Amino acid sequence: VRFVPRLTSTAARNLHTTRMAPVAVGDSIPSVDLFENTPGNKVNIADLCKGKKVVIFGVPGAFTPGCSKTHLPGYVAKADEIKGKGVDEIVCVSVNDPFVMEAWGANQNVGDKVRMLADTGASLAKALEIDLDLSAVLGSVRCKRFSMLVEDGKVAKLNIEPDGTGLTCSLAEAII
Repeated sequence: VRFVPRLTSTAARNLHTTRMAPVAVGDSIPSVDLFENTPGNKVNIADLCKGKKVVIFGVPGAFTPGCSKTHLPGYVAKADEIKGKGVDEIVCVSVNDPFVMEAWGANQNVGDKVRMLADTGASLAKALEIDLDLSAVLGSVRCKRFSMLVEDGKVAKLNIEPDGTGLTCSLAEAII
């Protein structure tokens, strides 16, 4: 009898050259450093989610029309209702630099309702396999529009826009 070691799901994913399924309910949030306000203020998203209920939503770009007119304002408006259901933090993630995310948060009057985290190199988007090449229109790889509820580091609810950029299932109303 020959022993053949089994690979963990993460190791198996790393061996594939073709894309596997994106993040799914039950998956752990990857350990990725994001940035809040400045490049010196790292926030590890896995650490942030440990022992908490966290809503994370991602947008293709700060200051873009759908993101600024609908997506982010919806979470700001519903923040009290969402937090009233036991959610500890609401986090907005975008592939932008931390200065842009800070300025966008100020422009949208997020206050302490939504944390604005920059995924500077699309590391989180790639780890979740929801990266989207928008180089032709936004200059780089971005993340698909999504929302998720994370409970103690595991994805409990997940909404990824079918076309990556639409404004349907990832809105604040859908995560409540």
